[in-house]
Amino acid sequence: MTVSVTLLVCALVLAGAGGTLILTRSLTRVLVGVILCGNGVNLFVLAAAGPAGVPALLYPGVSRTRVTDPLPQAIVLTAVVITLATTAFVLAMAYRGSQLTGSDFVPDDLADHRVVLRAQIAAERAELRARHREDGLRAWRGERREQRQRLRADRAAQARAQDLSDDADLWDDVLGTDPEDAHGTDSGPGTDPEDAR
Repeated sequence: MTVSVTLLVCALVLAGAGGTLILTRSLTRVLVGVILCGNGVNLFVLAAAGPAGVPALLYPGVSRTRVTDPLPQAIVLTAVVITLATTAFVLAMAYRGSQLTGSDFVPDDLADHRVVLRAQIAAERAELRARHREDGLRAWRGERREQRQRLRADRAAQARAQDLSDDADLWDDVLGTDPEDAHGTDSGPGTDPEDAR
């Protein structure tokens, strides 16, 4: 089977650029990355199909060895539809995110940051214990104090983020609820005069 080197190089460039863009924090770049990566994968599948041949219609006088394999073409057609759906989903996320925050940038998740910080500090403490085992606790008291300050600063950042995440208006915007309905202009079932009858 012969494979077109041009198709392989184009597929590799598209898939590499798309994969790099998908790993960024901007949803617009992620959108472009999904499109590029989808097209690169489609080119890989077409390159794996081999050289072009006659249409995949068996009629008298056509050699079966000259017929193009229809399976890769069907897979690419399906992949185009899936890429279109994924593109529409990421585009909707980017649009909604820009409506809420004014930017399509995805911020760090503070809980993940806290888990990473705790793992780093645990590794540093184990290293300090091993290094100062004979010296006792007083030898590395200053370094332990610095670690505690880092943890306190992280807790303070987490608390500030929780204060922002408890904002009901933000969740109403995210969920698409009218503020009048969400905050209870009516007090619940049984308060409507119609319900009393």
